[in-house]
Amino acid sequence: MKDNVMASVLDTPVEYVKGVGPARADLLKKELGIYTFGDLLTHYPFRYVDRTRFYKISEITEDMPYVQLRGTIEHIEIAGQKKGKRLIALFKDGSGTVELVWFQGQQWMAERLKTGVEYVVFGKASVFNGRLNFAHPEIDPVTPEFLQQQSSFEGVYSSTEKLKLRWLGSDGIRKLQRHLVQQLNHTQIQETLAPSLLKQYQLISNTEALKQIHFPDSQLMLEKAKLRLKFEELFFIQLRLLRLKGFRLQHSKGFVFHKVGDYFNSFFHQHLPFQLTGAQKRVLKEIHQDLKSGKQMNRLLQGDVGSGKTLVALMSMLLALDNGYQACLMAPTEILARQHFATFSELLKGIDLKSAVLTGSSKTKERNHILKGLSEGNIKIVIGTHALLEDKVKFHNLGMAVIDEQHRFGVEQRARLQAKNTNPPHMLIMTATPIPRTLAMTFYGDLDTSVIDEMPPGRKPIKTHHYTESARLKVIGFLKQQIALGRQVYIVYPLIQESEKMDYQNLQMGYDQLILDFPAPTYQVSIVHGKLSNDQKEREMQRFIKGETQLMVATTVIEVGVNIPNASVMVIESAERFGLSQLHQLRGRVGRGAEQSYCILMTGYKLGAESRQRMQTMVNTNDGFEISEVDLRLRGPGDIEGTAQSGMLNLKLADLSKDGQLVQLARQAAGEIIKSDEDLSREENNIYKKELHRQDKNRTNWSKIA
Repeated sequence: MKDNVMASVLDTPVEYVKGVGPARADLLKKELGIYTFGDLLTHYPFRYVDRTRFYKISEITEDMPYVQLRGTIEHIEIAGQKKGKRLIALFKDGSGTVELVWFQGQQWMAERLKTGVEYVVFGKASVFNGRLNFAHPEIDPVTPEFLQQQSSFEGVYSSTEKLKLRWLGSDGIRKLQRHLVQQLNHTQIQETLAPSLLKQYQLISNTEALKQIHFPDSQLMLEKAKLRLKFEELFFIQLRLLRLKGFRLQHSKGFVFHKVGDYFNSFFHQHLPFQLTGAQKRVLKEIHQDLKSGKQMNRLLQGDVGSGKTLVALMSMLLALDNGYQACLMAPTEILARQHFATFSELLKGIDLKSAVLTGSSKTKERNHILKGLSEGNIKIVIGTHALLEDKVKFHNLGMAVIDEQHRFGVEQRARLQAKNTNPPHMLIMTATPIPRTLAMTFYGDLDTSVIDEMPPGRKPIKTHHYTESARLKVIGFLKQQIALGRQVYIVYPLIQESEKMDYQNLQMGYDQLILDFPAPTYQVSIVHGKLSNDQKEREMQRFIKGETQLMVATTVIEVGVNIPNASVMVIESAERFGLSQLHQLRGRVGRGAEQSYCILMTGYKLGAESRQRMQTMVNTNDGFEISEVDLRLRGPGDIEGTAQSGMLNLKLADLSKDGQLVQLARQAAGEIIKSDEDLSREENNIYKKELHRQDKNRTNWSKIA
């Protein structure tokens, strides 16, 4: 019973924190998602300020960060009318005077402030009309109680404008945290990690950690609190992922593909376009082991742009056909789906099997024919977009589903694809966006992972150059040389959203200028962007594929999947507006043939430090995994493609770009527990089961989803 009492403390509604009440509680719920004591306690400071130092007014300049002053108020007045109304307090400390200004809540502040009383003021200085002032500073009377409460490291909390109007800015939230910590002072918050784990990793208790994260006694105690709470976050993510993986391997029966038959053998011996790399052979062996294991395969296939993932996917699908099942491949865009279909059709030429492509723009007659073929089992392989998820699409016997560019699909969509058969089909999830090791362990830790880390023989590394506008004529001359050698050129513009007028104008202006630089009939230019109809896009793509045009001006619709070996130059305009991952993807559109290929990054003259580092990284390396690690460091995990859709993560403290070692320790700790007690049925592991159950009350059930 005692455990239940302790567990329920953190579930207490937030209105019962001293100083909250029903009205403020409603605001905290709407603005910050804070419903309970536990939610408030885990609303951690995003930075800390040193409150041990007091500055003199004579030392203050407007470019200084937040500072702390100690002095008295000499004069108080309310100035101005209506919207310009403000409260001004003249504050002095013996070295000078400064104005404290409030534009809101003037009456309330005026009643609170007294002249001649000693105050501590904390805020950021600014200059208005040549005079130094502090707008809406924190201000507290110097009392023994205040000095005793004051921590040397004071947390700064995120808030919102609506909360600030109700005096719940950073200062207000910190006061609530203090009230809550005092309320819980005599309550031992239920521990979530076993004593043996705390001892093994030298972690402080969660009660102590939660107190120190808000009101640290010292820098050392703050670091200990962060370590404990970060470890806990990561540990329970890993524990959940490893349990899911164990559960799937134990309970999810998979179709058994024992046979390696005519489809696979015929393709392997007579139609393989080139010898497989060692990495492709290794990955195929890993996939084949899964397919004949009797367990449903859930495998993430990582491989850099052009490493041959599509060929591995096709050969895996042929194994499904050899065992009497159908296979499908789902791609995020129509262009990519049709590109895959064209690639598959070329590779399978001479092999007697029916395949089809199904997209949103498939004509009714064609669609009905495909739906009939799939339900009757005549069509063995179908490639499509989200159209494959429609209820009308019924398979005779779907045994394998491949998802390309997995970060473009949500978890629900993958689950719907799995529901296309009574038993879930084997799943192969492909990505050409290399995922940093810490992200892969955290987001896809329940999947088996294969990596194609070798490029096909004969591929030359792409040479990448960075130029500013002053080198434009030089670049045009180089493009003309390449075209004279029979090569083709992509020129990509950053159309971030199809509705952005400025971007569309940039694309159109670029196209108009290109026509002047590369005049007809000597040169022909294609243009592809989101405002064209699917038929127009396809027509323009085909002109380029057939070599009827030498240059293609495009938006990022060509980012993935387009495979034209003769295109050997990629020019990326306004390259500073792209992320590293996208730049690497675009670069991968060239380098498909035997000729030397080039990527040219065009930027403005003025570049920020981060943009400059991105350009330098692209020039220095072609290794997608190295690039992904730099991308993670620069942007953090929240912005890396795909992470927002994972559904698994809501990190409050841990930072995957900096805490890679901690991720590995947490996975190691979780792995040791699951290895010896998969169901967490032992008494000493009951603590973890309880915490997972508590977390799961507020979590969607992902257990059936890859």
